[in-house]
Amino acid sequence: METMQKLLEIDPHVRAIVSSGYSDDAVMSNYTNYNFKGVITTPYRIEELSKTVNSMLTETGV
Repeated sequence: METMQKLLEIDPHVRAIVSSGYSDDAVMSNYTNYNFKGVITTPYRIEELSKTVNSMLTETGV
């Protein structure tokens, strides 16, 4: 959460994915409330990460 706040200070349009192995964490279950654009639980496979990143890029038209 603190890192995201700092990133938003640097770039208010930052797009970040939160990742953790703690699926019961408030940030993980409500990631949009903390300004994250995506979420992926660890451990993850490269295919899952790729899908999440591609989804974010599609939303922005990149």
